[in-house]
Amino acid sequence: MAPVTSSYEVTSSIPPARLFKATILEEKHLHKILPQGVKSVEILEGDGGVGTIKLTTFLDGGEHKTAKQRVDGIDKEKFTYSYTVLEADGFNDVIEKICCVIKFEPSADGGSICKTTNTYYPKGGAQIGEEHLKGGKEMGLGMVKAVEAYLHANPTAYN
Repeated sequence: MAPVTSSYEVTSSIPPARLFKATILEEKHLHKILPQGVKSVEILEGDGGVGTIKLTTFLDGGEHKTAKQRVDGIDKEKFTYSYTVLEADGFNDVIEKICCVIKFEPSADGGSICKTTNTYYPKGGAQIGEEHLKGGKEMGLGMVKAVEAYLHANPTAYN
């Protein structure tokens, strides 16, 4: 089966540099920003740059327990980040990996447009269903909006 790509955009009133810092550069603090979903983000290998392997642990009782990802690229000037989800309990026998590219661009109102493209690679002859694409999009949208709310409530954080 061929890879399946899904793209979406979410707008935010937070400028790109601050949103990028809170969401990507300071990812290890996501448990403070998203206490309802993220338990921890830990580095298993590397220094946070390209090639780093991270493990995100989600709170008990949620749909997912863990996800392991590799940093494929990071550009602090252009606010872009690419990574590959290598393992996740939601993959089952359907997904081999997910390659993700996130770009934060300035919007006309001084905020951001977060553009995300996820490419899902199926295992063997498995079919990537709409539920996989929808779940990835909902998680991404929810995270950006939760970070945005946190930054509005904490105006000096991640400046």
